Amino acid sequence: MLTGKVIIITGASSGIGLASVRLLASHGNKLVLAARSLDKLEAVAAEIQADPATPSSTELLCVRTDVSVEEDCRQLVEQTVARFGGIDILINNAGVSMRALFLDVDLSVLHRLMDVNFWGTVYCTKYALPYILERKGSVVGVISTAGYAGLAARTGYSASKFAVRGFLDTIRIEHVKDGLHVLVFAPGFTTSNVRSAALTADGTPQGFSPRDENKMMSAEKVARKLERAIVRRKREVILTFIAHFELFVQRHLSRHMDRWAYNYMAREPGSPLK
Repeated sequence: MLTGKVIIITGASSGIGLASVRLLASHGNKLVLAARSLDKLEAVAAEIQADPATPSSTELLCVRTDVSVEEDCRQLVEQTVARFGGIDILINNAGVSMRALFLDVDLSVLHRLMDVNFWGTVYCTKYALPYILERKGSVVGVISTAGYAGLAARTGYSASKFAVRGFLDTIRIEHVKDGLHVLVFAPGFTTSNVRSAALTADGTPQGFSPRDENKMMSAEKVARKLERAIVRRKREVILTFIAHFELFVQRHLSRHMDRWAYNYMAREPGSPLK
């Protein structure tokens, strides 16, 4: 397990980010919680600090951060270093999804996805990287299997996750002699609010999940796998059988993949796919 590390987690108020905060706090780390809602972050921190099982070495810092704003990301890093003196691990987890056909979607939706998912990762990594290099630490990008294979009705989401993967793979190569660990972490469908918050064609949140959340991997299980991958300094992790199957077919039977992927996503209730 990770212990005694200075760890920044973006998107820390819900889903995988929140589950990671709770897990890593239980191991006595110094955690910096970043999200747009400071109230939610402070409620999480208060809950953890009030838990008698939380180690005394655990420290929490909440920083209101909109990762699509470069200055917010710079301030996030500066406040972390001012409080804890450095950074061991950056977990770029903040993200937003969508559900609409490209033919119908307003292009502002795609801009929003790139701003949060891609540029948020770029901004945070840019300002944190010098400190992480000092400690030969880790830069983590929580992407998706949509960053390996196109996901129907998720054009902006897939594009942003492909972009994050390419960005982080290149960062890894640039620092291959510096002891930097770069992890591209790709969960499949995970229990979270990401589908309820997904943007529709006009940019409004979907407001519900079209999938049975009970059949998905829990955010807590994903957080445990994420921690293990960081400890083992893995370069890439792809979770869930369906994701591995999809990628296998994509690589080896690509001419059959498009129709299979279409039919799989079209089974969602209310899918824009016909």
